[in-house]
Amino acid sequence: MRWGRRGAEVTAAADLPRTALELQNVSHAYGDRPVLHDVTLTLGESRVGVVGANGSGKSTFARLLNGLVVPSAGTVLVDGLDTRTQLREVRRRVGFVFQDPDAQIVHPTVAEDVEFGLTNLGVPADERARRVEDMLARYGLAGHHDHPAHLLSGGQKQLLAIAGVLVMQPQRVVFDEPTTLLDLANTRRVARVIDELEQHVVVVTHHLDLLTGFDRVLVFEDGRVAADGAPAETLRWYVDRLS
Repeated sequence: MRWGRRGAEVTAAADLPRTALELQNVSHAYGDRPVLHDVTLTLGESRVGVVGANGSGKSTFARLLNGLVVPSAGTVLVDGLDTRTQLREVRRRVGFVFQDPDAQIVHPTVAEDVEFGLTNLGVPADERARRVEDMLARYGLAGHHDHPAHLLSGGQKQLLAIAGVLVMQPQRVVFDEPTTLLDLANTRRVARVIDELEQHVVVVTHHLDLLTGFDRVLVFEDGRVAADGAPAETLRWYVDRLS
């Protein structure tokens, strides 16, 4: 591992591919409250985990990756596309799954909610129908086509939120604490879903077991990347830090 400011490992962008998520000297504040400080990273790996205490900046970092948040300073690039000026194309490439699926489910029935993004993209009706049915079958929701979305269980709602993102066929998916509100059985189910995805993923989580088999883990602390490296070593560092 290589270590930088405050003993943190820092990964240089030099030899990583342009088909990547890049943060260049990124800082962000909400009003007078700074939450991220001068973060520079290039993420080209298939599986990236993000951990840190509440208030460490990790959720703001996640929202930067598809333009839900635009940095106060610096630049965020997705495959070379600037989230400030090319937001529509960025969001075609990067899907986002929220911690609370109720923040993401906007339509009254299950099928309508999955179809919503495809309608906005102008996908033809027959293609929309096929893709919606495929997603519902894939995530065990085929029998809930016309079911009121708000009456689903918590686990089903999270699967619906995931289906609504994946039906858009993004190249990457960012998950912001996707299992925090779930019981153990549904946590394991969502973990399997993430594990089986073909897309590149970034997963922000307090559940460290979700990151088994990942390529890289970032630890955020006080708005900075405090450690960055292979999961086993980085998570050991993080757990020791909490002791």
